[in-house]
Amino acid sequence: MIIDIHTHIFPDKIAKSTIKLLSGKSHTPPFSDGTADGLARHASEAGVDLSIILPVATSAKQVLKINQAALALRNENLKKGLLSLAAMHPDCEDYESQMEWIAANGFKGIKIHPVYQGADLDDPRYLAIMRCAARHGLVVVTHTGLDIGYPDVVHCTPEMAANALDAVPEVRLVLAHMGGWKEWDRVLKLLPGSGAYLDTSFSIREITPLDDGYHKKEDLPLLPPEVFCEMVNAFGADHILFGTDSPWRDAKAEMDWIRALPLADDAVRKILGDNAEKLLQLQNFS
Repeated sequence: MIIDIHTHIFPDKIAKSTIKLLSGKSHTPPFSDGTADGLARHASEAGVDLSIILPVATSAKQVLKINQAALALRNENLKKGLLSLAAMHPDCEDYESQMEWIAANGFKGIKIHPVYQGADLDDPRYLAIMRCAARHGLVVVTHTGLDIGYPDVVHCTPEMAANALDAVPEVRLVLAHMGGWKEWDRVLKLLPGSGAYLDTSFSIREITPLDDGYHKKEDLPLLPPEVFCEMVNAFGADHILFGTDSPWRDAKAEMDWIRALPLADDAVRKILGDNAEKLLQLQNFS
């Protein structure tokens, strides 16, 4: 089973305007329309069996509403290959009861986003959320590194990730964007052996720019094949997860890039789906 562990969608009524806004901030084009149906169609065409949706709460008051919508989306779209995690925010004062609700309703994990939520990854509020998630058997997925839409905002460095994992070693923590977007030299130095999982989202091939002159040619390359393979070896193939950051990357092109690497077939199978299936405990999930 091919599993994309890092995707995003938006409500149909605001998807078009949201995609336009985010595309303008990142100066990159989308590869689907940002709706649930668009994601399901794009994933199916690429050969992805299951897309994991990562909702982001930009304020604490959004958490319950977003998670209720995520639950409804799962019930309506699982047969289309869409499964949502839950959202959490560091300012959520009743996070313990919210996490109990999340676990009781069968969610597999939560998504946090230090840049959008304005807190460092090793902030005590996040650490408390991670401990609570671990108690409930929930995976935590977090943005890490720089953010293409907010280049001057830093809230999730490899050092912060190392601090968080030292403080909460029991958490099953997925560090998106291969551990720290455009901070991969420090990821390799600090995080192997930490127990962290890395996802490939928006970290391989090159940035696809809008034709507006914003991105310089030298800024477009992301992880070179040899560095990606070095990271697979350093962390172990068991700890690398396929993710696209849909709607911002072409799933088929991403998979083709990974399949062309000098990696063992078993390692490729793990990266493209087996690891996510095991981590999220998706065997026979319905």
